[in-house]
Amino acid sequence: MDAFLLEGGNPLNGVVSASGSKNAALPMMAAALLLEGECSLQGVPQLRDVDTMRHLLNDMGDSYEAPYDWVRQMRASVCVLGPLLARYGRAIVALPGGCVLGPRPVDLHLRGLEALGATIRVENGCIHAEAKSGLSGATIDLLGPAGPTVLGTANILMAATLANGRTTIQSAAQEPEVVELANYLNACGADIQGQGTSRIQVEGVASLKAVPWRLPPDRIEAGTILLAGAITRGHLRVNQCRPEEMTELLNALAAVGVPIQQGSDWVEVKPGNHLAAHSIQTGAYPGFPTDLQAQWMAFSTRCEGTTCIEEKIYPERFVHAEELNRLGAQIKRKGASALLAGPRTLSGAPVLASDLRASAALVLAGLIAEGETLVRRVYHLDRGYEKLEEKLESVGAKVRRVVDSNGP
Repeated sequence: MDAFLLEGGNPLNGVVSASGSKNAALPMMAAALLLEGECSLQGVPQLRDVDTMRHLLNDMGDSYEAPYDWVRQMRASVCVLGPLLARYGRAIVALPGGCVLGPRPVDLHLRGLEALGATIRVENGCIHAEAKSGLSGATIDLLGPAGPTVLGTANILMAATLANGRTTIQSAAQEPEVVELANYLNACGADIQGQGTSRIQVEGVASLKAVPWRLPPDRIEAGTILLAGAITRGHLRVNQCRPEEMTELLNALAAVGVPIQQGSDWVEVKPGNHLAAHSIQTGAYPGFPTDLQAQWMAFSTRCEGTTCIEEKIYPERFVHAEELNRLGAQIKRKGASALLAGPRTLSGAPVLASDLRASAALVLAGLIAEGETLVRRVYHLDRGYEKLEEKLESVGAKVRRVVDSNGP
């Protein structure tokens, strides 16, 4: 099993380019099920999750069944449910897997599809959906206990493109990846309006034809690399990104005292003389991304004062806190919040990655920890970061991928 071996203490200086967006790629790959013709997506990152979706789509062939062997590996694979139902009138999709972040039910997906006229039952670990007479437009509210559902919005949006009549999605997710999906489908002949707001309207069309499309940059990868520069007090620039999609992170970095410069498609961080603690609360876009919460926690070990991190999306998403404490952080969990006292001097040790973003947080901590840090189970990291060790090494990090023969 692969691991990362890091030697801390080197500021990151230089330029890195962001890869294509994982969270945009996966639903757009699923959207190929809706389209006539060859689907060509450019700038697709080389990631385990992308490979999983590719294998899933290939194994399905002309069927309407998504098998458990692939779906269990990645929660986003549930995105094939809406397209299958819209195109073929039937779908059998295994209940999804992915990172362990506490309960993440798909009930909003199923309620939305039922509102469009599907009959659904769940048995033997699979979702069985059918729409013998096709789907029909409806008004659907996708607000869940933690806010709008991103994958649910994508699923209903795709299903509605081929439904009869108008579908109105209320409490729709406003994430850039949802906007990109809608824009892509519109280019293929869909009639979608309101993407990027909480109310999306879809007029169903008879068919969609595939067109080439280039993926947007990955805003979470870009944010992670910027935090790597900031935590090491380096002078690091990320090219080929969209600064307007990272407003909350950039505002938080500025509040801490990190000097920032930006252009239309790049952001640069410089060494800060004094870093003051800054508390955050995660939230649906345009709020602070839950996918950067763990990385912000690692970065906050550099900041003077007490940082409060409140997790509003996945209240159980704090497994990385104990691993950071193993390195010398001082983090206390309190319900859906964590309190961190800083600054702290971190010391290298073996740590265990529990999920995708926790892996990134441990890598950031390893960049500044004294001595060597071994981050185990980086297969989680490979799900969402394209050759991260190579990108970090190119700007001065001492990090290499090793085989962890003694790992769990």
